[in-house]
Amino acid sequence: MSEALKAALTDKSAGVAEMLLHLLPEVAETESRLFDAMRYSTMNGGKRLRPFLVLTTAEMFHVAPSSALRAAAAVEMIHCYSLVHDDLPAMDNDDLRRGKPTCHKQFDEATAILAGDGLLTRAFEVLAHPATHSDPAVRSQLVLDLAQAAGPHGMVGGQMVDMLAERDETVRAGLDVAAITRMHQMKTGRMIAFSCMAGATLGKAPAQLRQALQAYAHDLGLCFQIVDDLLDVEGSADEMGKTIGKDQAAGKITFVSLLGLDRARDQARLLADQAVQHLKPFDAEADLLRDVAAYVLDRRS
Repeated sequence: MSEALKAALTDKSAGVAEMLLHLLPEVAETESRLFDAMRYSTMNGGKRLRPFLVLTTAEMFHVAPSSALRAAAAVEMIHCYSLVHDDLPAMDNDDLRRGKPTCHKQFDEATAILAGDGLLTRAFEVLAHPATHSDPAVRSQLVLDLAQAAGPHGMVGGQMVDMLAERDETVRAGLDVAAITRMHQMKTGRMIAFSCMAGATLGKAPAQLRQALQAYAHDLGLCFQIVDDLLDVEGSADEMGKTIGKDQAAGKITFVSLLGLDRARDQARLLADQAVQHLKPFDAEADLLRDVAAYVLDRRS
C-alpha cells in the first residue's frame, strides 16, 4: 500500500467513524440494546474501503465534506448489515469478524437480525435526509441507486445465488466462469460500483466521467472478489480477522476452483490494470483510485 493511500485511508476512516457515531448515538430508551449492537457492528474496525471510495470520488467533484460523509456512512451501514446477517448460523455461521466475536455471538441471534435490519433502514433514512444534499433529485437518485445495488438484483440476489450454489447440486453444476462473474457482480460489484458513483451523483458529474468511474468500479469489484477467493485459500486467519478455508471446505465454486491459483492471479492482475486504464480522463486527481486498484490486488486481508 502506498504511503499516500495509507494516510488517506486512515484520515477518511476516522471521519466515517465520527459520522457513524453521530448517526448511531447511544440512547437511554428500552431499545438501547439494539443501538449497542448496531454500533458494535459498525465500529469494530474494517478497511472502510467502500466509504473511502465515496469520499475520494466526492472530492474529485468538489462535494461538501458533510454530504460526502453522510453518503459514506450510509454505504458502510449497508455493508456492515450484510456482514451481520452473513455471519448468522442460518447463513455462513461464523463466530469471528474482523478479529472479534460476530454480532450474534456478542449479543444473540435475534438482536443480530434486528441490528442488521436497523442498519439497513437507517442507511436510507440518512441518504433521504436534506442534510445529505440540498437537491431532492440527488437524494432520490442516491436512494434508488443504493436500493438497486443492495437489493434482489444486487447484493442480496448475489447472496441468494451463492447460497443456492452451496446447497443445490443442480445450481452448482451450472456455474461456469460467466455465471460466477455475474454472481459476484451482484454480490460484491454493485455495492463497490455505487460507492464509486455516489460522489459523482452528489457532484452532478457529466456523463462521460460517470461512465469512466462505472467502468473502473466494474473491474475493481471483480478484482476484489478474485483476490477474496485467493485469500480464502492462501490467507491466514490472523491477517484476515475471520475464518479462512471455508469456501474450499464447503465445496463452493469460486474463481480459484474454476481457474486455478495461477490463472486466477493473472485475471485479478489484468482487471486491476484495466481499472486503472479507465481513469485516464481524470489525470492526477484520480491517483488515490489508482492506488486502490494496486492495494486491492496485493491486499492480505
